[in-house]
Amino acid sequence: MDLPKRAGDAPLAVELEEGKRYSWCTCGLSENQPFCDGKHRGSGMEPKMMIAEKSGTHYLCTCKLTGNPGFCDGSHKN
Repeated sequence: MDLPKRAGDAPLAVELEEGKRYSWCTCGLSENQPFCDGKHRGSGMEPKMMIAEKSGTHYLCTCKLTGNPGFCDGSHKN
């Protein structure tokens, strides 16, 4: 299996809390997208740790092609 696996074709809107740490799934295997659930183990990939800079709605990447890990940059449209 080639990783990362594309986990979606659009970003997911999620509520993040300022100062809180989040583990963004980089492999695409998590069943808790866009967050890591540990399914990457043995794949050689690791989640990206993120700290929310401010509370509110954020759009997180599910296609795994973003140039701004964790956050959607529109790469899913390509």
